Amino acid sequence: MSSKTLSPPSFQQLGLAPAILKAVEEAGYEAPSPIQAESIPPLVEGRDLVGQAQTGTGKTAAFSLPLLTRLDVSLKQPQVLVLAPTRELAIQVAEAFQGYARHLKDFHILPIYGGQDMGTQLRHLKRGVQVVVGTPGRVMDHLRRKSLKLDNLISLVLDEADEMLKMGFIDDVEWILEQAPEKRQIALFSATMPTVIRRIAQRHLHDPVEIKIKTRTTTVDTITQHYWQVTGTHKLDALTRILEVESFDAMIIFVRTKNSTVELAEKLEARGYSSGPLNGDMNQALREKTIERLKKKSLDIVVATDVAARGIDVERVSHVVNYDIPHDTEAYVHRIGRTGRAGRQGKAILFVAPREKRMLRAIEKATRQVIEPMQLPTREDVANRRVAQFKEQITETIESQELDYFEQLIEQYQSEHNIGISEIAAALAYLVQRERPLVVKEKDISRQRDSREPRSARSRQGEAREQRRDRPPASRASTGVAKGMIRYRIDVGREHGVQPKNIVGAIANEAGVDSQHIGHIKLHDTYSTVDLPEGMPKEIFTHLKKVWVCNQKLNISVAGADTPAPKKWSKPKGKSADKKSKKKIRKVVNEKKRKSISLNKKRSDS
Repeated sequence: MSSKTLSPPSFQQLGLAPAILKAVEEAGYEAPSPIQAESIPPLVEGRDLVGQAQTGTGKTAAFSLPLLTRLDVSLKQPQVLVLAPTRELAIQVAEAFQGYARHLKDFHILPIYGGQDMGTQLRHLKRGVQVVVGTPGRVMDHLRRKSLKLDNLISLVLDEADEMLKMGFIDDVEWILEQAPEKRQIALFSATMPTVIRRIAQRHLHDPVEIKIKTRTTTVDTITQHYWQVTGTHKLDALTRILEVESFDAMIIFVRTKNSTVELAEKLEARGYSSGPLNGDMNQALREKTIERLKKKSLDIVVATDVAARGIDVERVSHVVNYDIPHDTEAYVHRIGRTGRAGRQGKAILFVAPREKRMLRAIEKATRQVIEPMQLPTREDVANRRVAQFKEQITETIESQELDYFEQLIEQYQSEHNIGISEIAAALAYLVQRERPLVVKEKDISRQRDSREPRSARSRQGEAREQRRDRPPASRASTGVAKGMIRYRIDVGREHGVQPKNIVGAIANEAGVDSQHIGHIKLHDTYSTVDLPEGMPKEIFTHLKKVWVCNQKLNISVAGADTPAPKKWSKPKGKSADKKSKKKIRKVVNEKKRKSISLNKKRSDS
């Protein structure tokens, strides 16, 4: 069977158990890779399988997900045995199984390999495990000791069979296969199919399904590729430093999960970048609007998942950042293909944690290109970049603006105060750079942006929000908030199609507040503000954060502050809320929580 060209089915269509599907969604998988789409259904059915696929195509999930679905967790005996050529791969496969089985109660897995304490392995085997992942030599040791018994084995996996052949393990593998029960499922995965491996498949597998996945290996020559080794520096701070010094026109940042698109886009916006999310939960109209904004330069950064970014063809995308490393090499090639369009130069940056180095090597092998390491920009790099841009702004202003009035103003000030032109210019420069210092400190890197003109309105809103966080809330007199009310910010605005009636309805229904007590509402492009009575209870404040309006979470917060309102909610006009009304409010909140949990469960199952 050759790899299919049709769009792959969803994970929900592959016959996986609900608990496994939930873990898949949490891991950030949106759609199965070709090897997963073709392997999972026959493996769920219990059929033998021969899969030819390179490392980095997602084959670990291709066999672990269906085999976990077939597992009987009530039986504390080895039911799945995976043979791997190296201890590193054995550990990696065991960690993958553990992650996908996080919602399986009483699930236990054990990696076994040489160099590890035998006593520890013996204790775990005696206690009972359902899955064993090991190197051939150590598995043979346990079988001979009878500490590992295969009486209840239902599935056996040979992972990277050709590597085991190269390392001289093939006789050991055959011996292990002979110890397995006659009625058992075997899945054999190999990047190549030498004669010896094919002979093993013919001898030990029964009517296997054969799958061959051809990986896409072409990358555009106009794209330069680099990776950053994730260290103690927080990924967001590292990203901010990179944004400070990279001259980019537009950028796509790839993350694994839908929630991460929203969270990272908000954090970047708070740092002053015009950014927005792009994920599968957004309706088609909103996704198209986001891409259109990227084309028209009202948006500079899109934070996207793999599926949502398919088909994006925007020439001004000069950079792609793999904030989360992709699950397979196909996804990587697709991601970086969003830049370097129409013969233009592009740059791809990959964040790699130490444990993800194997995927980095797989990407290099699949693309036949070496991805060079990069160093994070230093404070000096950031400062030099800011100074250069500051000088560019001065030059552009001199060339493009009528400055006669301001020249007269400076001359007048000079004559009045008898101060030199250079000293006046220095004072003005200080005022201009005060919000984004040219003398850079560490905290400035993580909180300030690489200023580029002209900035979008959304960018200025982001800077304003960041500045508000650093000062105490303004007085009621200066903000226009009525006495006895507090102004809140909610993350839904005109771009999402919201109207004041939607906000009133949501707050009235979810918080149990009479609509007449909801104050002034002001709509902005990406957010809105609403005035509510003082003293909102903490549980209602927390609940409203999770309420959805127009496909957006309210994520309510006190406007201009990071702290929630006081915990006692009094009625407007100075009248204290009695115990009966508080009890009614809490009853409304609890009922809404139950409905929310039920709705989330339905979304997860669908």
